[in-house]
Amino acid sequence: MTAPIEARWSHVGLNCTDQRRTEEFYTRWFGFRRARVVEADGVRVVFLRRGDVYLELFATDAAALLPPANDGPANPGAARHLAFQVADVDAFLAQADGQLPVSLGPLSFDAFIPGWKTVWVTDPDGMVVEVSQGYTDQSEEELARYA
Repeated sequence: MTAPIEARWSHVGLNCTDQRRTEEFYTRWFGFRRARVVEADGVRVVFLRRGDVYLELFATDAAALLPPANDGPANPGAARHLAFQVADVDAFLAQADGQLPVSLGPLSFDAFIPGWKTVWVTDPDGMVVEVSQGYTDQSEEELARYA
């Protein structure tokens, strides 16, 4: 077996009905900043960055294919949700002070990972965004049981 080609994460492209409102959501709640704006042939794309993670915002007037629900759509080929880690989900929700629409939770997953807690919110266009605390990887020994 040959080694995989070296690749690194690049970005997620999001369609949005109001780029400014979507940009404000991700900058306010998740610490992104505007990194670049590209305009060509009547199309404007806004790139947001946080560390090595980029979001690419495309304006659209198309209707949503799937309504936002719970932890996201289960349709193949559709992104289920975006996800961010915080130190404390309850503190995040307290800071949001009811300004974020919660689609599910918060739920505790202590039965799987002690301290893992998650809430799902939606962005201005209905993209489900998971916000969680306490996720940790399994050890190599634990993973070997699933080989």
